[in-house]
This record gives sequence, structure tokens and C-alpha cells, in this order.
Amino acid sequence: MRILIKCSGGALGKEDAKYDEASVEGIADQIGTLLAAGHQIALVVGGGNLFRGRDLSGKLHIARTTADYIGMLATVQNALVLRDYFVSRKIETRVLSAIAMPQISESYIPKRAERHMEKGRVVIFCAGLGAPFFTTDSSAVQRALEIGAEVLVMAKDGIDGVYSADPRKDPSAEKLSTLTLASALERNLMFADAAAIGLAREHNLPIKVVGIGDMTRFADEGVGTLVTPA
Repeated sequence: MRILIKCSGGALGKEDAKYDEASVEGIADQIGTLLAAGHQIALVVGGGNLFRGRDLSGKLHIARTTADYIGMLATVQNALVLRDYFVSRKIETRVLSAIAMPQISESYIPKRAERHMEKGRVVIFCAGLGAPFFTTDSSAVQRALEIGAEVLVMAKDGIDGVYSADPRKDPSAEKLSTLTLASALERNLMFADAAAIGLAREHNLPIKVVGIGDMTRFADEGVGTLVTPA
């Protein structure tokens, strides 16, 4: 199965540490297990452990577009960290960037990404879509559709699925085992941004929302939340 995994940047660190080896090792171990099971793996990683564009937008006279581009560069840094760590664990990995950086990564070409995966390599997509105003959630959906992924796995840091409300604020919130993309939009259950959910709905892309430690169990019933197109 061809899978695209969206991993939050926060999952790479712990507390004040931007990178935590145990956290990165846990991700690498799970990626290795999925590869050994015969899956083709692509990864989109966020940059929130390093920088969030909204934190700078409007400050120091920094335009929103500039802040978003800086955020894209944070995802490049995380992709390079993961690539080298994966390689150290004998996981062959390639980084493909939406912004041309020939000294450090390959440029994003969908067919090139597919060839890498067919050869058993992990592909890490970075720099978002190469344009401002789009989140890494949107780029994850876009890339999943472009490479023909059968499912988008959204691996969350600190939460293990989609809940009826924010469980960190509402102790009565209930975890949902299944959900439709339309219902997620109607109920404002934003496990991803609305643009990403809308794009997945339009093109019938199923999404499985799991905790960061449950990536290898994405296909198991009772693990996470399956969000279906209809």
C-alpha cells in the first residue's frame, strides 16, 4: 500500500528541545516497520517545533507571505534532520522540496517521488506547496493525491484521534471511531485545516488520524479515527 504520513514538527522534540533523539528514533522505528511490511512511504513533516509563520506575521513589519516562506524553510530543516537520521538507521531516504534547493535536496517531481517509493525509499516532501497561505495539512493532501496514495495518515502529537471536542479543554469529549469529511467540516472538528479537509473530500481521499506512536497500526480497527470521504 502506498501511504503518505503527515507528522507534526512538534513530534520531533520534547518540551523545550527542538529535537529529541528518543522521539526521532520512535518515528524511524515505525517507518522501518511499515517498509518491512511492504508499504511504500512518503512523509510530510511540519515545522512547528522551529517556527510558525503566524507567530511572526504582523510583527517587525514582516509580511504574512514572508513569514509563511520562513515556515517552509523550517520544514526543510526538519526533513533534512529526519533524512540523515533515517539513513543512519539503514532506511534509504530522499528529500524532495517544493522550493528549488539543489545543494541540499531534489526538486519535487511527482513521478520522481513515485520511482523512489517503488525502489523502497522513503520520500520526505518539504517546503509545503512552495506558496504562502497553505499549511502543511494542505500540502499533505495535495501530495497524497498527486502520488496516488491510498490513504493519508495524520500522526498527531499529544492526541490519538478525532474527538467530539478538544479533550484538553473538555473532559467530556468523546473519541470518534469513524467520521466523514463532510461531518468534520459541518461540526468544525478541525483535525486539519478546512482547505485540506475540503480538498480530501472533493477527491475522495480517506484519512486516518492516529497518535504519533500508532503509525504502524493505522489499519487496525479501534486505533485512531477513520475519516471517510462519505
